[in-house]
Amino acid sequence: MIKPIKGSWFEFQHPHPPESVYYNPALADFTPEQWELKIKEIAELGMEYLVLMAVAVDFKAYFPTDIFPQPDFFKTENPLEVVLSAADKYGVKFFISNDWWGDAFNIEAILTDPEIKKRRFKAMEQLVEKFGHHESFYGWYWASEAYIDRYYNERFINYANESSALARSLMPDSKVLVAPFGTRVCVPDDKYVKQLEMLDVDIVAYQDEVGVEKTKPHESEAIFAGLRKAHDKVPQRALWADMEAFRFDGEIAYSPLLPAPFERLLSQMEAISPYVDNILIYQYQGLFNKPGTQAYAGADGSEKLYSDYRQWLEKNHPQMIKNL
Repeated sequence: MIKPIKGSWFEFQHPHPPESVYYNPALADFTPEQWELKIKEIAELGMEYLVLMAVAVDFKAYFPTDIFPQPDFFKTENPLEVVLSAADKYGVKFFISNDWWGDAFNIEAILTDPEIKKRRFKAMEQLVEKFGHHESFYGWYWASEAYIDRYYNERFINYANESSALARSLMPDSKVLVAPFGTRVCVPDDKYVKQLEMLDVDIVAYQDEVGVEKTKPHESEAIFAGLRKAHDKVPQRALWADMEAFRFDGEIAYSPLLPAPFERLLSQMEAISPYVDNILIYQYQGLFNKPGTQAYAGADGSEKLYSDYRQWLEKNHPQMIKNL
């Protein structure tokens, strides 16, 4: 059976403007009521998990902190509080990001700069202090995603393990998720298995790289089958997918994101379903919109993608649909 989508990445602002011209302006104008409505729409489709992409971008923070100021263009003063409160209400679990407390596109500095590390750790402590009471604060997401160049970079393993050590001291029951790319070239052999054993995370949600056109949907099956064999040797590292639900309106990475046709998404889901524990997508916002929503953010075709997916869900997984 093809597995349904169990969750999505979530953003207050996408960090790469060329990709987000169809939804960043709308998100900046969202009122608290619209943020809550967006969470409700996601929950109605049975999505259980949301992965917050960032708590800071461009040296601005998305919650009150003395580390960076908040953006002055938001209609919502404390959007993180708003969405966590809505997630409490509608039964959604959030993985909260730990970054970016420096230039998001300078990954080397993010991973190794001691000043950025100090900011990151201070922010994590503040996040727990301010938001740890929320039932929806389920876990953490290490946002500086690893490139698996056959194997993990040791600097990423250090970054992840140091972050996890602090996270587990602050919230012992929280879960930790990472979402590496380079999935296509990963070599899931004994060396890779040893790295998985070293990597102190609970969930690895591999990017399927279909939206960025590195992989065809039919190629994903063999890739994820290999990863399944590796993860079966390290069962404490759950195997999830970060499935790309977008296509580009032009040059890859330098043009707006558009909704992929549902037929392509279905082929992606079919290829990986036998091998992954859960399917997450990048992402609901901008690519899916409930028809007639008062919290619209995205491009043409987003309402159709929502309707096509909901129709499939009602036929194949009707228990997922929630009337909220």
